[in-house]
Amino acid sequence: MGIFEIIFIGIGLAMDAFAVSVCKGLSMKKMNWKKAGIIGLYFGGFQAIMPAVGFFLGVGFENKIKSIDHWIAFILLFLLGVNMIKEAIKENGDGKEENDKTDFKTMIVLAIATSIDALAVGITFAFLSVNIFLSISIIGIITFIISAIGVKIGNVFGDKYEKKAEIAGGVIIILIGVNILLEHLEILIF
Repeated sequence: MGIFEIIFIGIGLAMDAFAVSVCKGLSMKKMNWKKAGIIGLYFGGFQAIMPAVGFFLGVGFENKIKSIDHWIAFILLFLLGVNMIKEAIKENGDGKEENDKTDFKTMIVLAIATSIDALAVGITFAFLSVNIFLSISIIGIITFIISAIGVKIGNVFGDKYEKKAEIAGGVIIILIGVNILLEHLEILIF
C-alpha cells in the first residue's frame, strides 16, 4: 500500500471527525482556534491510536489467514464505507451535540465514537505491507487538520456540508477496499 492510498484512507477516516467538528463549530458564537485545536488533537490522536491498536491485534492473526487477507481488507473497508454512507443519509433529528464544550468527558466520547472505524482499518493494515508508524502519523495529522477546518467551516457555513463530507468519506473508504482487492487479484494496479 502506497503513501497516496494511506493519505486517502486518512481523509476518508477523518470525515466522521469532520462532521462532528462542523457541529462543534456551529455551536460557537465566535470562532475559537484554541478550541478548534483541542478538538483536532482529540480526533487526530484517536484516529492515530485506533489503527495502531487494530494493527497489533491483526498481526496476531496474520499467519492464519494470509491467503484471504485481501478479501478481509476489502470486506471490512467496504462495510465501513457503506456504514458511513448509511449514517450520513439517515435522518438524525435533533440528536446532535450542540455545545462548544471541549472538556475531557465530552471530547473522549466523541473521539472514540468517530474513530471506531479506524480500528478496523488498522486490522487491515496488519495484512498489508504497511509502515504502521508512518500510516498512523499521516492519519492523525490529516484528521487534526480536517477537524480544525471543520470547526471553522461549521462556524461559518453551518451544517450544509456535513452529510456530503460523510458520504464522500464512505465512498473513499469503499474505493480503497476495491483497489486492495483488485491489486491483490492482479486485475488492476494503481
